Amino acid sequence: MNGGSATRKAAVWLAVVFLLGVGLGGTLGYGFYRHGSTSAAAPDTEAARRAHMLERFDQELHLTGEQRASLDQILTKVQAQYKGIRLQIEPQINAAREEGRAQIRAILTPDQKPRFEEFLKRLDEERRQRNQ
Repeated sequence: MNGGSATRKAAVWLAVVFLLGVGLGGTLGYGFYRHGSTSAAAPDTEAARRAHMLERFDQELHLTGEQRASLDQILTKVQAQYKGIRLQIEPQINAAREEGRAQIRAILTPDQKPRFEEFLKRLDEERRQRNQ
């Protein structure tokens, strides 16, 4: 194999990898943008989330008035069930979260720990707002 052929192969591989990277990056970026933009605009109360879901169902399925009313009742019931389940498992989730945080604190430097605590405050506030 001569030097020109090897250079050409390397250039082709470089171009293929570059194009794959651009394609994958664009696809993932678009996906994150779409999911991020809908979740950023997502309602933050149970009633607003239910209304949002009802609207999405209606857009997709073109529901009748009677179907919308039935679906609203179904979504209300399911939301209550979800809330009950969350209340039952929340202590276990909180315990696991605190255990993980303690393990993270153990690997941080004294300089990083205050920043970690501030970060946790922001995360906890975001979680509280989502779960209202």
